[in-house]
Amino acid sequence: MRIGKTDQPFTSIATSDAESVTIRGFDLCHELIGKLSFGELFWLLMLGQLPNSRQRAMLDACLIAIAEHGLVPTVQAARMTLAAAPEAWQGAMAAGLLGMGTVVAGSSEAAGRYLVELKQAADATGNEELAVEESLKRLKAARAKVAGLGHPQHTGGDPRAARLLELADEHAVSAQYVRLLRLLGKMAPSIMERRLPINVSGAIAAVMLDAGWPVEGLKAIPLVARAAGLAAHLHEETQRPIGFILSYHAAQAIQYDGPTRKE
Repeated sequence: MRIGKTDQPFTSIATSDAESVTIRGFDLCHELIGKLSFGELFWLLMLGQLPNSRQRAMLDACLIAIAEHGLVPTVQAARMTLAAAPEAWQGAMAAGLLGMGTVVAGSSEAAGRYLVELKQAADATGNEELAVEESLKRLKAARAKVAGLGHPQHTGGDPRAARLLELADEHAVSAQYVRLLRLLGKMAPSIMERRLPINVSGAIAAVMLDAGWPVEGLKAIPLVARAAGLAAHLHEETQRPIGFILSYHAAQAIQYDGPTRKE
């Protein structure tokens, strides 16, 4: 990403005047509202063109797959923030989204960048299995994680990942990225010497890259999806508050082991 002075002061996303709003060349009121789903608009905003039926189906599936996963840390942060500042939905929403990183909910980007690296290596050698094997061995030697594999709860296999890959096959989206991800899932357990099922972040990365989504924009998918889940939790927090209960139980669960008070 370029930083500093730019000689390209332009945007191709949207403009407006007194009578209309134009998004990617489409009139918002007459060509988009009432005619597109939100997923289709999301694709149009990001890529500047409307998705085909296969792309639309995979984007919708990925958004649904990652929208909600219970009282994960990002949700707890959002609910406790709203409990402390009930007038600040935007602050509570931000608290949840800010926690989406390489461990919780935001790891699709890391998985996607790893798959892109694998594709480059496989294209250079002409051998996908060799590229995957050598990469896994390097990761093992470095004691590094395999992006897109493993889950602390779904240790026997992430059902969301399985469903997304199944849909990618059904819609004829699966191509090299899905193939590389499946090779990782097949080869990693023996090389890394531990159970490493394909997780939902890896599946989202693979199917969306094969569908034509840019790797630079992969993190937008879980961010947009989880915003819907966070909104549901914040609405429930206003009706059935548990933010302070979460805070109380956190305080009860943690024991102080610092210096004792000096008399």
